Amino acid sequence: MAFILSIGTSLPVYDVNQEKAAEFARYMFQHSFKDIDRLLSSFKNGQIHSRQFVKPIEWYKEEHSFEEKNQIYIEETLKHSREAVRECLSHPEFVQEAIPYEKVEAVFFVSSTGLSTPSIEARLMNELPFSPYTKRVPIWGLGCAGGASGLARAAEYCKAYPEAFVLVIAAELCSLTFQPEDKTKSNLIGTSLFGDGVAAALLCGEKADRRGSKLKLAPKITDSQSVLMKQSEDVMGWDFTDQGFKVIFSRDIPTLVENWLKTNVQIFLDKHRLSFCDISVFLAHPGGKKVIDAYIKSLGLSSEKLSSAQNILRKHGNMSSATLLYVVKDHLQNGHKKEAERGLIGALGPGFSSELLLFSWEKGA
Repeated sequence: MAFILSIGTSLPVYDVNQEKAAEFARYMFQHSFKDIDRLLSSFKNGQIHSRQFVKPIEWYKEEHSFEEKNQIYIEETLKHSREAVRECLSHPEFVQEAIPYEKVEAVFFVSSTGLSTPSIEARLMNELPFSPYTKRVPIWGLGCAGGASGLARAAEYCKAYPEAFVLVIAAELCSLTFQPEDKTKSNLIGTSLFGDGVAAALLCGEKADRRGSKLKLAPKITDSQSVLMKQSEDVMGWDFTDQGFKVIFSRDIPTLVENWLKTNVQIFLDKHRLSFCDISVFLAHPGGKKVIDAYIKSLGLSSEKLSSAQNILRKHGNMSSATLLYVVKDHLQNGHKKEAERGLIGALGPGFSSELLLFSWEKGA
């Protein structure tokens, strides 16, 4: 059992609307596809209005070494993680007064878009006044599923240590993985979807002192489920080249969602003697418009139950693992909540894999 108490976020300053992103894609891919106009329709039809990047869009037209891009990843991820954590521990909508850094017992750091050893949370501990005894749990390679998986692993920690406060940081700078020389359709579609963002979530165990919480109702995570589809490594992920991260992005993902996810969700709900009708909201990693449509079709959900996912996709695109924490924050601030109602948190990622969490709305303090 664990409560989500607060979420902080940090976005890069370079905001790019989808029209400008489509112009960029035309410039980069126009000589590679005869049907470029048809392919560019995905920018207009994907329900994404804007995204944020750590560099001006013109910067991505030029080739940059993996060393240069990864150094930018380290610097920018550290900066935005610092901002997200500061907001999370002192967010005026979520906590009455700032949570002391020393109170955080463990930090789960999630990312898949750059490399750093020591990992980012260690560097962060040198800049913020965490206790040197804080446990560090870096998690790499889960892609879009990472935010949900980070919450699930943190909730399990809180179950083992019910008085603990823990942080989950999900940090993704997807734009730095763009390779201008990669003229594949996967890279073009990725250019229409991915953005940069960092988020941090504060969780605590069931016996922790929550009197400082300002949430009237907080999500109480009661269980989680991880599922791997075997022999599906080519669905999404990275190929690693001399230039860095080359995207693997199957066109079959929406179909896999429709044909595979429903059974997994049903098994999870059956375990708790629940049905789809008992779920008031699905805080899902949006992936893209086709993925949201597949959620609605396969799970029989109303569009309203996915409104936070749609809001975040529209404003920020797909920020890989960080997106899920933005979705949860949006619902904490704007969504309908009723005590004891049940909800799901979910995401899909490389593997091909699914991560689900069951929660209920309980009194925040």
